[in-house]
Amino acid sequence: MSDSQGMPNYPGDQPNQPGGQPNYPGGQPGGYQPGPPPSNNLVWAILTTILCCLPFGIVSIVQAAKVNSLWAQGQTAAAQEAANAAKKWAIIAAVVGVVVNVLWIILLMAGAFTFGTSTPSY
Repeated sequence: MSDSQGMPNYPGDQPNQPGGQPNYPGGQPGGYQPGPPPSNNLVWAILTTILCCLPFGIVSIVQAAKVNSLWAQGQTAAAQEAANAAKKWAIIAAVVGVVVNVLWIILLMAGAFTFGTSTPSY
């Protein structure tokens, strides 16, 4: 088989033909992205997991890990949503961690954790 100029056609030359490259609306997936990818907030996610609140920090790490792969797939809106979710969960983890630590210190100062000590009876 040849084209109008007598050049042979190969299966990969024709879009949407058997063996050809498919046409993607908006260009090739993973191709040009407008601007840099959003910040994945992975550092904040890791720090809040270690220092503040483990459960919410893990959710933040999972969301942060999605950002770059979604961006590479061309899903810019989903990547931005994952970045925003990672930031939100890191903030929640930090706030919960601070609140729990403040409550712990208040209870320690109030003497709520004086187990096993007995007061002398006179």
